Amino acid sequence: MLDAAREFFKSRGVLEVETPILSAAAVSDPQIESLATKIAGMPGNAYLCPSPEYAMKRLLAAGSGDIYQICKVFRDAERGRWHNPEFTMIEWYRLGFDDAALMDEVELLIGQLLAPMRTLKTAERLSYTAAMRRHAGVDVFDASEAELLDAGRRHGITCEAELDRDAKLDLLMGLIVGPKLGREGPCFICDYPASQAALARLKPGHPQVAARFELYLDGLELANGFHELVQPQEQCARFVQDLKLRRARGQIEPPLDENLLAALENGMPDCAGVALGFDRLVAIALGANRLAETMSFSIDNA
Repeated sequence: MLDAAREFFKSRGVLEVETPILSAAAVSDPQIESLATKIAGMPGNAYLCPSPEYAMKRLLAAGSGDIYQICKVFRDAERGRWHNPEFTMIEWYRLGFDDAALMDEVELLIGQLLAPMRTLKTAERLSYTAAMRRHAGVDVFDASEAELLDAGRRHGITCEAELDRDAKLDLLMGLIVGPKLGREGPCFICDYPASQAALARLKPGHPQVAARFELYLDGLELANGFHELVQPQEQCARFVQDLKLRRARGQIEPPLDENLLAALENGMPDCAGVALGFDRLVAIALGANRLAETMSFSIDNA
């Protein structure tokens, strides 16, 4: 499957690159926790890469053109049936693509990688709002926070923790909606709320909606993609907002990647990018019941 992935990108003229596993900065996203270590003779922490995104964007800003990477990434607080703190990611960026065009390419890639084992139906494209309404029975924009909690209770989900609105939506998506997606074939969830834009730009004329998508198959989230935000001031503002949210939740506040912000200041081309969890795709190919079945050694026996 790795050979097939490399052939896929080679046939499209997409360059394979390699970026550092260790960095002086970490992602600010409140949904991702980085693993830190110390390097003798250097001040501060070094962070294991949870995604090659920031470094790859620096290459894009330097004029690399279309690029992809297959690499190990690391995330704290991710251990379970479908999670491992160390896993394999395929991440790529395509100049001149928007989120819709990149969804087409993602669908082609997974179709080719799974072709020896399985023929996939044409992917469904469903807005985040429609998916939440269909499977959780809530309106993303109009439901009160009490109604979001009630939706969880109706499906047997209760949470005693104090959650903000986006955390409540994440709970519904992760435990109720996501497992029901992609059961008949691939399903793209697109047009996320602007509050969950991450590093995606907002849709022109639709400031409530971000140009972000996720891919689901057999109830598993496989990929997360964006029509990338390239405005440095907006990106910096989002980083600062992330840190405020992390502070409010009592999470660690990592240092921002000033090198990425400098690269954006120099100018990054219009592009779309996506990260795909390769181990989960292998699990689907094998019909595996847990991620550990796709790995030589999971964290429990590494």
